[in-house]
Amino acid sequence: MNLSTSHITDPAFKKIAQKIISEMKRLQVPGVAIGIWHKGKEFAEGFGITSVEHPLPVTPETLFQTGSISKTFTGTLLMQLVERGRVDLDAPVRKYIRDFKLRDREVARKVTVRQLLTHMGGWVGDYFNDFGNGDDALDKMVKDIAKLPQIQPLGTIWSYNNTGFNVASRIIEIVTKKPYEQAAQEMLFDPLGLKMSFFYPSDILFTHRFVVGHQKVKGEVRVARPWAIGRAGNGVGGVVSTVRDLLKYARFHMSSGKKNVITGKSLRAMRVPQADAGPRGWMGITWFIRKVGDLTVYAHGGATNGQQAYLAFIPEKDFALAILTNSDDGGTINKVIFNYALELYFNAKSTLPTPIKVPAGQLKEYVSRYQIGTECLDLQAKGEHLVYHHIPLGGFPRPDTPPGPALPPMRFSFYQKDRVIGLDEPYKGELADFIRDEKGKLRFFRIGGRAHRKIK
Repeated sequence: MNLSTSHITDPAFKKIAQKIISEMKRLQVPGVAIGIWHKGKEFAEGFGITSVEHPLPVTPETLFQTGSISKTFTGTLLMQLVERGRVDLDAPVRKYIRDFKLRDREVARKVTVRQLLTHMGGWVGDYFNDFGNGDDALDKMVKDIAKLPQIQPLGTIWSYNNTGFNVASRIIEIVTKKPYEQAAQEMLFDPLGLKMSFFYPSDILFTHRFVVGHQKVKGEVRVARPWAIGRAGNGVGGVVSTVRDLLKYARFHMSSGKKNVITGKSLRAMRVPQADAGPRGWMGITWFIRKVGDLTVYAHGGATNGQQAYLAFIPEKDFALAILTNSDDGGTINKVIFNYALELYFNAKSTLPTPIKVPAGQLKEYVSRYQIGTECLDLQAKGEHLVYHHIPLGGFPRPDTPPGPALPPMRFSFYQKDRVIGLDEPYKGELADFIRDEKGKLRFFRIGGRAHRKIK
């Protein structure tokens, strides 16, 4: 197990490695891999172990689930098809999926490809199901999505939507006349030389070293099961990869394109703000966009069952960072390490808003239960804070999957009207907001990118 930095010679990367080791011990995270690209040089390292049950050392070549970073692959595939004149981002989904249905018939008729790729659909996005490993899995999943309720009006409130990417992935299958995985392999993985990037159920990935996810249950770190997310979710969160392959992918996105793959113009178009994502910044075509000091960062995170991933790049600085962890608590490491890297390399600091005091009487309006899909929480008032109480519902990666462990209660403070900041891990520094209707009535609490509807 590698928890030493004595062999690392680059001073900045060594400091990052030392910080990772310190955070792993504090948070009881079994394994982490980190990769940094800066001005033509690549640094990569692995720490800890792949599994508490069958431990192997994590290396830069170890495979992790990248989760929702996969959505950027789906977006890139669709932009290739746009460039070839085979897909129109502003065309209705029904141009490609003729029998596309949603519970709201008008939304099913109007929703566009662009709205799928920018999380503006408005229906329940956190719904997962497993339709086996056949080539028809995604088609069945898209038909299953038809039963999901519409939460926000189409195109009005940005709210992270996983199921929109099931639909986007199905468009790729229909247009290319190939299974999603084959299209991704032929259009992206092969031409970019991503030789350590895979999709389950391909069993090739298991011939390489790979991690399993972990959760903390009553203070004990345990393996998280099941491992697979189901084939229907591959275009949503199914890419299994290494930090080295993710850096190669990020470098491609910072480049002027690649002949017979995609032009730099289309890659840059993915980084143009499309929707206001509230406290999360802006949404491009699958990339999150935010400012840190004078830097513009393009990024996407990923979470699967006990694994947390993060990929970010800054084209103007020829900089990219990939960090992969095999623990639910890895998201805290990802955030800490990314911010630390920006400080070390660019002297750029993420500044957080200063909490303000709100009279206890004013908190009553916000006290309620909020839910969207598999995400549910209670907000309660305690002193001058709102306290977030997580209510696990289960449902990932299948509707009948039992609830996992609850997050600990966390305090939130207001920093301006209807906007709050988390004070406790794992949501320390997390920005969230309340959304009202046109009459000023409080309707949603948006946290973790999801606009949870007030239900009590």
